[in-house]
Amino acid sequence: MILILDFGAQYTQLIARRIREEKVYCEVYPGDKNIDDISNFNNVKGIILSGGYASVYKKNSPKPDSRIWSLGIPILGICYGLQLIAQYFGSKVNASKRREFGLALVDINTKSILFRGLLKKEILWMSHGDKVSKLPKDFKAIAKSSNSPYAALESLSKNIFGVQFHPEVKHSVNGQKIFQNFIFNICKEKKDWTMKSYVVEEIKRVRREVGNSKVLCALSGGVDSSVAAMILYKAIGRNLFCVYVDHGLQKFGETKRVVKTFGKKFGKNLKIINAQRLFLSKLKNVTDPELKRKIIGKTFIDVFEKEAKKIKNIDFLLQGTIYPDIIESVSIKGLKVPIKSHHNVGGLPKKMKLKLVEPLKFLFKDEVRVLGRELKLPSEIIDRQPFPGPGLAVRTLGEITREKLNILKKADFIIEDEIRKAGLYEKIWQSFAVILPVKTVGVMGDARTYEYVIVLRAVNSQDAMTADWVKLPYDLLGIISSRIINEVKGANRVVYDISNKPPATIEWE
Repeated sequence: MILILDFGAQYTQLIARRIREEKVYCEVYPGDKNIDDISNFNNVKGIILSGGYASVYKKNSPKPDSRIWSLGIPILGICYGLQLIAQYFGSKVNASKRREFGLALVDINTKSILFRGLLKKEILWMSHGDKVSKLPKDFKAIAKSSNSPYAALESLSKNIFGVQFHPEVKHSVNGQKIFQNFIFNICKEKKDWTMKSYVVEEIKRVRREVGNSKVLCALSGGVDSSVAAMILYKAIGRNLFCVYVDHGLQKFGETKRVVKTFGKKFGKNLKIINAQRLFLSKLKNVTDPELKRKIIGKTFIDVFEKEAKKIKNIDFLLQGTIYPDIIESVSIKGLKVPIKSHHNVGGLPKKMKLKLVEPLKFLFKDEVRVLGRELKLPSEIIDRQPFPGPGLAVRTLGEITREKLNILKKADFIIEDEIRKAGLYEKIWQSFAVILPVKTVGVMGDARTYEYVIVLRAVNSQDAMTADWVKLPYDLLGIISSRIINEVKGANRVVYDISNKPPATIEWE
């Protein structure tokens, strides 16, 4: 695999996408991760150091495990990664008098193995305020721009390369070619990572990890947990026990849908738990989004551990955790603050009796869908829009009450219904309702109303790491708004969210 060390760059996930597009496996870890804690490190064929917003010369700036420099494994540093290379090997990195952001014309040494097949002048994306002012020993410059005399460096003797620009962004016209050169010509990797091979290897890995133990599956009925359940079912068969927790935070009619879809498949090994009162009591008077997620995560575990005791001899808990959940929940010591704690990552209690099994934790959402098709899951599951693990808790801003949940569920049902009627459901990554913790004055039937505001959110994305708001037709927006206001008692205003990710997130909490 290719190991990507993340130093806080907004583009790190794009690096992973570019590697996987070449059918090569990669994993992302915090930049300061100890290599002893990287489970697959023996399989690493190359290391990529991401960009980041810190300055390498500042105190407490993040650094990689120093052992990576002497292992002989090919290294590619990008932006901050290049500056880490320069600093470690004795060069100078200083604040630049003129920062460089946006497209830049870069002179390329096409004789370099890293730049084979590129033009002598390439348009590449720059995003930096620091620059290397002196070449480190045993390195030579292989690219320059008007502001960066050392826009790329290489040391063939050390097998280390660095670029000041970002080849991973689409604005860098031939950026993918640079990754291809690094992956195949330098790291000698092969195009051998596919969903078919992933299924085979993951089933073998799960069997080794679990053995003859029983596994409890946290089944939600969504894409991720359904695909995870099928992998485990293929690996351990009837030793898989699925528990669906009806916590009251699901979409309208979700419990019936789960029973219909999975009842025949898992039979007596599927159990439905009504825990609505428990979850709502735990969330009473809670308004902080992070606290909501942590409470939900802990309450889930409490319910699962209680059920595990009833089944007996359950040692593992299966979760449909995917890569964006992990990436957004981790931090770099002293630098990167988690975006949010996902209920199945940062929301889990520190002490758990059950060991986790997470067969999807290194996959992006679109890869999970491909995997689901490989597992022959029906399209009504695979093509479902993503739904957050904490459910409607992260779409009910402020305190969660039954009244607000009922309003939200009805509004959300109308949105999905109209989106489907318009033939847009499969074309949109996610479309849903959010209820705000404020009421506004309205007028209905010549009478004053004072009711909640519903937000309509619709975005397109490939992997949930970035997202663009969807320009829904005005007529459709009008129909949705009219239906919600007329059919949902308790809501008298509908607004449309036109924020991208970043700077916003897809969910509101």
